[in-house]
Amino acid sequence: MSDPATAHETHEAREALIAAARAVRAHAHAPYSRFAVGAAVLDEQGRIHAGCNVENAAYPQGWCAETSALAALVAAGGKRVLAVAVCAVAAEPGTPVTPCGGCRQKIREFAADDCPIYVADAHTLVASFTLGQLLPCSFGPAHLERP
Repeated sequence: MSDPATAHETHEAREALIAAARAVRAHAHAPYSRFAVGAAVLDEQGRIHAGCNVENAAYPQGWCAETSALAALVAAGGKRVLAVAVCAVAAEPGTPVTPCGGCRQKIREFAADDCPIYVADAHTLVASFTLGQLLPCSFGPAHLERP
């Protein structure tokens, strides 16, 4: 078995993560925006946790796919995010749909700056970023650690 810390670096592992995000996107509850999103995170044990967006008639009460995937990670006892995949279909084909600002910060709670974030649509990988690229000069858990 491969080391979970580098598991996301193989083509097969990346594709499995993206496939999980694509599959869970089909379960999104998006009756208002009709903008379905799926996300998957790879934890330090090599497990994939997936989640989809869940809208609410009281708009601020919904949650993003990335938030759902992180909740699944925590519920399963995961501690670290080694890689993220997000799947959504933009109005203009080929346009990457990256995590929103709030989700970038939520991912930062569990991931390092070099954590890869794969952005896919229904058929292909559209772009890859690191968390540090999407959230430069971020505030994270280390800022609260006391000597």
